[in-house]
Amino acid sequence: MITGASSGIGAGVAKALSAAGAKVVINYSSNPEKAEKILAEIKAAGGDGMAIKADVSNEQEVLDMFAQTLKKYGTLDILVNNAGLQKDAKFHNMTLAEWNHVIGINLTGQFLCSREAIKEFMRRGIVPERSKSAGKIICMSSVHEVIPWAGHANYSASKGGVMMLMKSIAQEYAPLKIRVNSIGPGAIRTPINHGAWQTPEAYNQLLKLIPAKRIGEVEDIGGAAVWLASDDSEYVNGITLFVDGGMLLYPGFEDNG
Repeated sequence: MITGASSGIGAGVAKALSAAGAKVVINYSSNPEKAEKILAEIKAAGGDGMAIKADVSNEQEVLDMFAQTLKKYGTLDILVNNAGLQKDAKFHNMTLAEWNHVIGINLTGQFLCSREAIKEFMRRGIVPERSKSAGKIICMSSVHEVIPWAGHANYSASKGGVMMLMKSIAQEYAPLKIRVNSIGPGAIRTPINHGAWQTPEAYNQLLKLIPAKRIGEVEDIGGAAVWLASDDSEYVNGITLFVDGGMLLYPGFEDNG
């Protein structure tokens, strides 16, 4: 199950997991046409899946999404908590609605989906022919779980919360062979940050923050997700895997040595 999978990083992760052999549940909140297009592309490539509409900040809709998934496939092995959004504002102008909306989707949504996934992992236990783990959760965080971001306090707070949510449940459920990790993307070419790369001027400005001197692509995140979901990372638990081209390396100091 990949939440927020009708576009951007979520769609890329869904395609990558499908290519690795997973049946995928594409969650979307408001655009069935986009979700069905991604699902059609996955099926055309030989994969299988289904699309389910649900607002991940709504408990009943999350419960219904899990019920539909278990009815169709019998169980769930991998959850990718990807759904997220931004509602940017100067902090002194930020409304409670803007704060709550971002926290609700980006953090509470991960809580609700992780809780239901863990219940299913505990019920089913390990199926050795499928995985050494009873289940895997991948939380989509951001470099902004570490890097402060003026004008985006709600978003950064949500990602800091994701980090501690991930670590806490990774610690709690590791004895049951449930693995919980995060991916922390840097600047990735997606609709959510279109303004940061749509013009040569904006793109060149962005590259000042990225030692690798290129923007990330959704395939970069998809590959990381496949690895974290596989038994190749079976001894990896409670980490954030930053996929950021070196953005966390403080590039402002690169010519200051």
